[in-house]
Amino acid sequence: MLELKRIYWTRVSLRMAYSAAIVWLAAAFVFSFQPNTVHTTFGDAGPSVTDILGKMFDGVLAAVTAPGLVIAALVITVLIIRSRDVRRRDPVRRFTRQQRREGMARADGQCEMEAGFGRRCSRPAEHGDHFYPWSKGGSTSLQNFVAACSGCNRAKGARIPSPSQQERLERRRRTYVTLEDAVIVGERQPLP
Repeated sequence: MLELKRIYWTRVSLRMAYSAAIVWLAAAFVFSFQPNTVHTTFGDAGPSVTDILGKMFDGVLAAVTAPGLVIAALVITVLIIRSRDVRRRDPVRRFTRQQRREGMARADGQCEMEAGFGRRCSRPAEHGDHFYPWSKGGSTSLQNFVAACSGCNRAKGARIPSPSQQERLERRRRTYVTLEDAVIVGERQPLP
């Protein structure tokens, strides 16, 4: 649970920082075209087009350097995280028949995902979903197996569920699962 919280909030923070840096970059670019209050004289003939464009280019370059560097650092961080996710992937992508049978029996053939207001989806389960996505390093194990209908499975996609979604799923499982070990959801592959 603690690891999922850390991973989830790290990725949310990176997304928010990237969005803020993009807004900062756009604002810096727009405001770099504001006229300067300091007037310089370029001689009797006035400024040439080359002088004006050169000053404009220098102003834009100075304004976008800091947000550009922040965006570059964020992109490098995301690339490192993604490369670690790829190295962490379980070599087995699909659940075995035995895991699928046990997971569906544990869910009584009903979708375990949330339908809204914390209640369980009422549709029949058709898929075995990786609660922690396989593409993000989720293991192909019974602990990471969640029975899902096709609609809920498509809606979740490859997003990492929030810690509160994990808590709500475990709370719902306690109503229909007797073993405490079977209530726990989510498992991540260790780095090789």
